[in-house]
Amino acid sequence: MTATKVFPRIRPATINDVTSVLDLFDQAVEWFKTFGNIEQWGTTPFSSQPRQVERVSSWLGSPGGWIAELPGVPVAGVIVLGARHDYVPAIDSEELYVRLLLGARVPEAKGVGRALLAFADREAASTGINRLRVDCYNGGNGRLPQFYESCGYRRTETFTVRDWPGQLLERVLPPQSVACAAGDRERSS
Repeated sequence: MTATKVFPRIRPATINDVTSVLDLFDQAVEWFKTFGNIEQWGTTPFSSQPRQVERVSSWLGSPGGWIAELPGVPVAGVIVLGARHDYVPAIDSEELYVRLLLGARVPEAKGVGRALLAFADREAASTGINRLRVDCYNGGNGRLPQFYESCGYRRTETFTVRDWPGQLLERVLPPQSVACAAGDRERSS
């Protein structure tokens, strides 16, 4: 019997999601530790770090925070869209920046990250923006930049913040995607 793919419902994040999103971070930290990746986010749960609690609260209290929900998994993933991080160089064109992408570490959530990135594409296109950028950890086994490449992003430059190696990637949407989405938005107003 083939499993039916369930697509997540994506809704705006609220400050009420902070505890659940911190739990996603804590699960990721534990998962990273199982294969020796302690450089990406360390070994201390985010929920016990006041700086990270404040950071997540700020992200989820902003208009760019979105939560993916699945049946039985109320917070299957989170994406935060907005302006680039301070450590990322500016570019000469408009962009939508993926400030955070994180999925739950449960089998039901497989594919949620891709669904949230597709949502980001639609958000950008609906406002006439054709460029998205994201940065990620570029250490360990190198699979994180490869994930973004498999979603249509291309590597642009590397950077280092303190001892943390980062990779900057971008995705340029086809002109027809932006024109169609912008036209749909105008017709629905």
